[in-house]
Amino acid sequence: MPDPDWADRTATLLEAVRTRGPLVHCITNTVVQNVTANVLLALGASAAMVDVVTEAGPFARVADALLVNTGTPHAEPRAASLEAAAAAVDAGIPWVLDPVAVGSLPVRTALARDLLALGPTVLRGNASEVLAVLGASAGGRGVDSTVGTEDARDAAVAAVSGLDPAGRHVAAVAVSGPVDLVVGSRAVGTPGVPVRVANGTELLTRITGGGCALGAVIAACSSVCPDDPLAAAVTGTAVHTIAAELAARDAGGPGTFQPLFLDRLASLSPEDVVREARITEERAA
Repeated sequence: MPDPDWADRTATLLEAVRTRGPLVHCITNTVVQNVTANVLLALGASAAMVDVVTEAGPFARVADALLVNTGTPHAEPRAASLEAAAAAVDAGIPWVLDPVAVGSLPVRTALARDLLALGPTVLRGNASEVLAVLGASAGGRGVDSTVGTEDARDAAVAAVSGLDPAGRHVAAVAVSGPVDLVVGSRAVGTPGVPVRVANGTELLTRITGGGCALGAVIAACSSVCPDDPLAAAVTGTAVHTIAAELAARDAGGPGTFQPLFLDRLASLSPEDVVREARITEERAA
């Protein structure tokens, strides 16, 4: 049964994002830069794509949040992403790692694991990507997952609980799928709490950037609650998927869905969130 407390928390954080208008520094793949910027603008945030070495680090320090997406890991963006992530950690800026298509491809897999070692605030990906970067599987088929979200549950819980065998630790993990799984701990050293978000639409998988833009939305949400990565990841996931679900009701297909999604994201109200959210927290037995 949906948890009304989570719906209320999500609505409150959405309003906080719109009030503050956070600047999200995005080092993301070239295929989705335009989509990502438009999604952030529709949300009420703003975006900058600074992926030049010697600029990325200083810019990360003045941004409100950072997204690092490994989708097109050319040489300079690789170096810039490591520079920016290290600067964000040093400055206390929340940052999101989106390890696109890791596992079978060596360059991005090595990069993603180097980035993971820096301790992202949120790790976001599909189940295959999350398992691969955590060293629990060989990865999926390109950007497509070959396993379900629940297959990543135990690895995600271990990573946020400080129980990962290799010592990998993140504050929260967001696993995308038909039902999204978000895992985070209430406090350092406490067990990870699994939360499920059952909103969304299959049309998000039929447009470019449907998942990659989610990483930016989570980053924006992280900027308004840096001390609660679980809430940030749940809020970003819920806001993104609720807007998509509402857009899909009026869309005739992928071509009409994308602009409708931006419109719905821009017009999404706290009341919409409270009414539509299907968020459930897994309770200890």
